[in-house]
Amino acid sequence: MASRRPGRGGALAWARTLAYYLYIALATLVLGLWGLPQGLRGRAAANRVATVWLRQMLGAARVILGVRVEYRGAPPVGDVLIAAKHQSFLDILALAQACPRRAFVMKREVLNVPIMGWFARKVGCIPIDRTRGKDALRQITAEVEAARRSPEGLGQLIVYPEGTRTLPGHSLPYKPGVAIIQRATGLPIVPVAADCGLFWPKRGFPIRPGVAVVQFLEPVPPGQRIEPLLADLAGRIEPASLALYHEAGGEAALAGR
Repeated sequence: MASRRPGRGGALAWARTLAYYLYIALATLVLGLWGLPQGLRGRAAANRVATVWLRQMLGAARVILGVRVEYRGAPPVGDVLIAAKHQSFLDILALAQACPRRAFVMKREVLNVPIMGWFARKVGCIPIDRTRGKDALRQITAEVEAARRSPEGLGQLIVYPEGTRTLPGHSLPYKPGVAIIQRATGLPIVPVAADCGLFWPKRGFPIRPGVAVVQFLEPVPPGQRIEPLLADLAGRIEPASLALYHEAGGEAALAGR
């Protein structure tokens, strides 16, 4: 297997990263205005606009940054919950591109991002106010059930069980949200491992060239209690993510930044 170790940082990586963000800001503005009438027609139309935008984001990442994503395993296509490792904005883009009817449980603050926040709501993303605790989980569950009753169904609902981005090689305790949603819906959970943070860091600068991996693991059926389920998910996602981390050079790659 060819090395996936990230390229070096330095002035060139910073310049490429800046060029990428400038290009994507312009592309987001143009596509957002172009897609506004379609987004008003419903979720399916908004998802088509999102697919075009994602192709621009990931295509520009390949051309400008030298970053591409390798998928392993089979992305789900039906109504399902996805519990994913979250290290950077790249894994958001990669998962959204892989899932045809994608939606995220996301921070409420994302709604305030121009253009992106509006389309995120239109494609079915569910904002969460993390200060509301159990009330927030009840709101999410209610929105999930409403989406399942809609003509288009739920699609692939992506949840980050750690609740925030983590540094490559690190993990945080898993929050119960995804387990509560599974208990309420009876849907399987597809765990996802990733090493995107080695290439596209948590804070977004500088982005380094290389091949990030997003790996879809075997689904976890419903039926477990919350704590065993969270332990099961962590026992699948974290070792798989750590294996990808070491495969890509891990500590040596970070030391060379």
